[in-house]
Amino acid sequence: MSLEGKTILVTGGAGGIGRAICRCLAKRGGSIIVHYHTSKSEAESLADEIDGVAVYADLRRKDDVNKMFDQIEDKIGALQCCVANAGLYPPKPMPIWEISEDRWNSTLESNLGITVLTAQGFLRKAMARGEGSLVLIGSTAGIHGERGHSDYATAKGAITSGLLRTLKNDVSGTSIRVNAVAPGWTLTDSKIESGIDQEIASNAMLTMSMKKLASPDDVAGSVAFLLSEAASGHISGQVIEVSGGMEGRVIPGLGE
Repeated sequence: MSLEGKTILVTGGAGGIGRAICRCLAKRGGSIIVHYHTSKSEAESLADEIDGVAVYADLRRKDDVNKMFDQIEDKIGALQCCVANAGLYPPKPMPIWEISEDRWNSTLESNLGITVLTAQGFLRKAMARGEGSLVLIGSTAGIHGERGHSDYATAKGAITSGLLRTLKNDVSGTSIRVNAVAPGWTLTDSKIESGIDQEIASNAMLTMSMKKLASPDDVAGSVAFLLSEAASGHISGQVIEVSGGMEGRVIPGLGE
């Protein structure tokens, strides 16, 4: 799955899954652009490590997104690939009737909204060349739902259903491919720091055929597969679930 000669933008590249994606793609020969919003020092450190470049943008702002893509093209050259990885997971679970309008709008903007703007920016440039590969990062929350996170599940579900399938049709007639990866429970540093315990992990694994949680490297490997022309050059509009064979979620009753 060589990515030699490919310049690849990874949004949210300094996060737990983002770091693994950047390192994985760099090992396969890709020239990596690490996007960041608030994690400047982490992004610059990672870029130095993998001989890449760090770029800033607030992906909620269309002008910022367009400026980022223009700067990349002017200073680095054409992008062959883009991984729309950036997103925001609201840590506090709430039933839908308790979610405020502000939280709902913020979650959709910081997941679905930024993915849309990233796709617009990348595909506008890719269409001019007639080739490119875009990978969207969704979540099993968008496939199976997630109790207490209807806002997040709605945003991620839209990414891996209507948006994905429409984008691959919008670029019909070109060599541009659009696919998605939907991670399940993944042991990122933030999840470990938030105190995931054995009970939480056991419940998460109950509907998995593989009784282990994913690592960020598991997700990164699937992204590398979808970006590789040799491995997946005739694949578009597809979602790879990285969830250990998950078939659903354990749903506790009220008060449990």
